[in-house]
Amino acid sequence: MNPVILITGAGKGIGKEIALEFSKRANQTKAFSPKLVICSRTQSDLDALAAECEQYGAETFSLVIDIAKMEDVDRLYRKTMEKFGTIDCLVNNAGVGRFKNLHELTLEDYEYMTDVNLKGTFFLTQKVFKHMEEKRSGHIVFITSVAAIRPFEPSALYCMSKYGQRGFVEVLRLYARKANVRVTDVLPGAVYTPMWGELDDEMQSRMMKPEDIAMPIVDAFLLPERTCPEQIILRPIAGDI
Repeated sequence: MNPVILITGAGKGIGKEIALEFSKRANQTKAFSPKLVICSRTQSDLDALAAECEQYGAETFSLVIDIAKMEDVDRLYRKTMEKFGTIDCLVNNAGVGRFKNLHELTLEDYEYMTDVNLKGTFFLTQKVFKHMEEKRSGHIVFITSVAAIRPFEPSALYCMSKYGQRGFVEVLRLYARKANVRVTDVLPGAVYTPMWGELDDEMQSRMMKPEDIAMPIVDAFLLPERTCPEQIILRPIAGDI
């Protein structure tokens, strides 16, 4: 099994741990040898991640990509297909958030969040799904958030973008079922990632770690293709923060 797995926002946090978890599974069995396409906005992050993944025996292909830019979305898909000829799994992990009082949010905040969380994610998925539909196989994973099912203050724009993602997931699944393509929506609660900035030890201890999210995603991919884990909700044991 040599799947081509494309992971957006792979330089840090959850995306990085997903790439590492796929690589570790490759190290555990010779029957699983993924080819990882990792992308983020920072070359140094990708170089460090590629070195770690390759220590476990995974093949990597890295691209500096800003998912908010349509020319980068086009280039990511084109370069991946030129390199490997197929995509077996897309992990839509790239996401951003700004958390302000409702009355302080600006047009720039709106465009920043919707360009990544909605526009870039939508158009990359559109390209990849067309390919998967034609070959009648594949798996698309979205890292949304519990903010896609529960509103939080002060996160009006973040919640809006995540509710929008979840709406797209539900519609995509209607198409995907007819095309033999699996769609999984992963909704994590509080995970300590760079998005949170500096937090004290007590707050960090109440949150999940990125690797906690990565493990069930890889497990979901490795299920028999006849089985589709449609939604995975993960929260800290004490509940939402």
